[in-house]
Amino acid sequence: MALVSIYTVGRLNHPYDHPASREFFEVGYEVFRQANKSGQLIEAFSSNGVPFPEEVKKGDGSPIITLTVWKSLQSLYRFTYSGKHMQALRDRGKWMESYQEKHLSYVVWWTEKLKDISWDEAFKRYNYYIQNGPTPFAFDFKHAFDEKGETCLVK
Repeated sequence: MALVSIYTVGRLNHPYDHPASREFFEVGYEVFRQANKSGQLIEAFSSNGVPFPEEVKKGDGSPIITLTVWKSLQSLYRFTYSGKHMQALRDRGKWMESYQEKHLSYVVWWTEKLKDISWDEAFKRYNYYIQNGPTPFAFDFKHAFDEKGETCLVK
């Protein structure tokens, strides 16, 4: 059974200990609670101690990265655009830096085994997408591929 991974990247408007950033982390905790309750989230990797890649360090704000694995592309998409996560997306301007230039805030890819997912793999997929655009190797929801590598519409 194929699994789907998503790596997200952004930067906070304020330092980690700022009240607005603390609010972001409180909301994030609730989002992860909802994700766990969904029964669709398989794994959430801790970013503690992970060295940030250069593209994440660029900018003024404090970097935020996530890496999660889901049972299906459909369940990931549904979770992303519903409930507490959807509200957090609507409110992200309160917490996250906006980007002057086009910025890729996430990348998605398929894997067969949970053990193949790592931060290094996430960084590799992200950089691949930046350099090559969406392919079955690394894509986004607007340019999605199914586990066989065929383009698909996610809704």
